[in-house]
Amino acid sequence: MNHTDSISMIPRWEAPTPEEVGSTVEDFLVKLGEPTFLWLPGLDGTRTRAVSTLLHGNEPSGVRALHRWIKEGQQPQVNLLCFIGSIGAALTDPLFSHRCAPEGKDLNRCFRSPFEGREGIVAQAMLHELHRAQPEALIDLHNTSGRSPAYGVTTLNGMMQETLTGIFCDHLIVTDLRLGTLMEATEQAWPTVTIEAGGAKDPKADDLAYRGLTRYAHAMHLSDLSAPVTVAQHPIRVELQKGATVAYDHAPVPGADLTLPPDVDGLNFGILPSHKRLGWVGAWGLEALWAKDGTGRNLNSNIFSVHHGELRLLHPSRLMMVTTNQEIAQSDCLFYILPDS
Repeated sequence: MNHTDSISMIPRWEAPTPEEVGSTVEDFLVKLGEPTFLWLPGLDGTRTRAVSTLLHGNEPSGVRALHRWIKEGQQPQVNLLCFIGSIGAALTDPLFSHRCAPEGKDLNRCFRSPFEGREGIVAQAMLHELHRAQPEALIDLHNTSGRSPAYGVTTLNGMMQETLTGIFCDHLIVTDLRLGTLMEATEQAWPTVTIEAGGAKDPKADDLAYRGLTRYAHAMHLSDLSAPVTVAQHPIRVELQKGATVAYDHAPVPGADLTLPPDVDGLNFGILPSHKRLGWVGAWGLEALWAKDGTGRNLNSNIFSVHHGELRLLHPSRLMMVTTNQEIAQSDCLFYILPDS
């Protein structure tokens, strides 16, 4: 592995060979040990594209795809600058089950000032390296925290964002929510898309990430890969209010402020009618929820209703990124919702 750049503070591994990256993705991550850049020289050394993976340690499809791609000895058409993020979290037992390191912060919420703590330092150094490389585009590979079809997310939509999404899947969400993510920090510099490849435990998500990465790396020009995508605008992020609790069961859990069915992630990308039960609320009622739009307003009374303790929608809506991971639901987000038009 090459030197740690004194400016970027992130190790950079130049042109790793198939033999050097280990026989398994776990071996690969152990060799890396910490957030690392990989530099894969292209046939055309005058241009660069960027890839980010494993910003969350429990979302392994991107790093599995990258490891497989290097193991096969492939060479990209243009230089690839690849960032592998939350390696410590990924290697914490049980493997690929921790979103961030114990006592650490969510790395993909640290890409904005004041860049505090270990994760903030890493995020700032990553942005410095990306700006120095000036890539044509950036793909950030993730997994959904529940069962879900693949989709792309962007904060600034245009033809290239749709093209980048179409390399992997056929749905793109344009969001005006601001959380401190990587794509927010780079949206004005170069086309950036987050790809949610599907569930973290779904082999199909690993395959989708690999196939999309291969197309992205081998394309002479990204515009040659244009494919139709369906675009949805500005979903609403549904979180728990501070102090509220969630449980997953087939009936209301005593003491829980919100109970959702254990298979609620089966609703991902489906439209839930207004008369169907989504879950159950506890003593707080709707006050347990914060349905946040891009301005930070709480729209829960415009989105939900309660009938004899049952949580329902006021209007038929599409649910996205529904999780059944209680830890993620408590600390980050329950799901996103898009009123059906």
